[in-house]
Amino acid sequence: MKRRSRLIALCTALLLLAAVSLAVGPTAASADSPHVGSPKITHVAIINLENESYDDTFGPGSPYTSLRALAGQGKLLTNYYGIGHFSTPNYIAQISGQAPNAQTQLDCAFYNNFVGSTVDANGQAVGTGCVFPSTIKTVADQLTDSGRTWKSYQEDMGTNPATGRTTCDHPALGTLDPSVTVGTGYSTRHNPFMYFHSIIDDTASCNANVVGLGQLTTDLSSEATTPNYLFVTPNQCNDGHTTPCASALSGPAAVNAWLDTYVQKILDSPAFRTHGMVVVTFDEAAPLGPHADTTSCCNEIAGPNQMLVGDLGQILHYPPFNGILATNQPGITGPGGGRVGAVLLGQAIKPGTSDTPYNHYSLLCSVENIFNLSHLGMANRPDLNCFGDDVYGRGNSH
Repeated sequence: MKRRSRLIALCTALLLLAAVSLAVGPTAASADSPHVGSPKITHVAIINLENESYDDTFGPGSPYTSLRALAGQGKLLTNYYGIGHFSTPNYIAQISGQAPNAQTQLDCAFYNNFVGSTVDANGQAVGTGCVFPSTIKTVADQLTDSGRTWKSYQEDMGTNPATGRTTCDHPALGTLDPSVTVGTGYSTRHNPFMYFHSIIDDTASCNANVVGLGQLTTDLSSEATTPNYLFVTPNQCNDGHTTPCASALSGPAAVNAWLDTYVQKILDSPAFRTHGMVVVTFDEAAPLGPHADTTSCCNEIAGPNQMLVGDLGQILHYPPFNGILATNQPGITGPGGGRVGAVLLGQAIKPGTSDTPYNHYSLLCSVENIFNLSHLGMANRPDLNCFGDDVYGRGNSH
């Protein structure tokens, strides 16, 4: 983990030298007509775990016993993929449809503004950087504009002494992100809402909507206090990112215990009992090592912001990249974030499995369909699969 952190920090610093100082103009929202025929779902919860490939989590003998049990209760998407490596671009894709750029691929160790000047035909901000300008929207902005509610629940938010924030926790612009090198608690890169000025610039709204995980139980107590959209992130022990941990549990055991507590808590809540959908997936497959997976699906394209960083291998002594760190592909050394799988639960979900190819952009367009919203960024591509009749069944109001 320390080697990866040093890699990210060094590469990010080098990339800053090439940044152009222009501001993005047009919005990245699409003007398409939303897909019709989604089921009657009023509440959606998204949960991301970390850095595991499909065969290691859903395959025979997997130690992720709680995840496999959930798959037996709901719909297992066997061909669900991350869209790149490392963590940050996958989280950003889930809420905005923005593809990786040279700095988000490196987990935004330096928390700086996105710089660029245009938006392309796929709704992509053209340039590089971490915090997108207010013209680039997220599903949170769409929900607010449509009169719906959302919250990001982040475990261990408020425990980072470098910021001291208990809500809307992010580094100061133009500084290094201390959470990149802290491997156990809250991490900015697992909270994608912190990379959009449309959210962090509205201090009151951000403080109200980006909160610690402790708020979840209170909010779930009634349908009136439960947001329509919940983004729920475990800490870096409970999502499987870091092992060993100082706590009693780490690795798959920590993930199992966390899922047993929180998924059932959400499913049993008044808002989710009849018209809710819970999605449990991984941000990316293993990015490095013997189980590394950089494959893609769903006709994923790279987006406009890929570039060759340069031959850093001899400096970094980082063999997985074979001497060249190439960000001309979303998966750094391949076209995507690898096969991770996803489990969907709720009364509107048809139990079983689906082999239809999906990815994080598919998840975004499916959420937008549920709430009758237009499609953002890569979620608007006509060749992308959004969830359909292979997923929805019980409680469907087509």
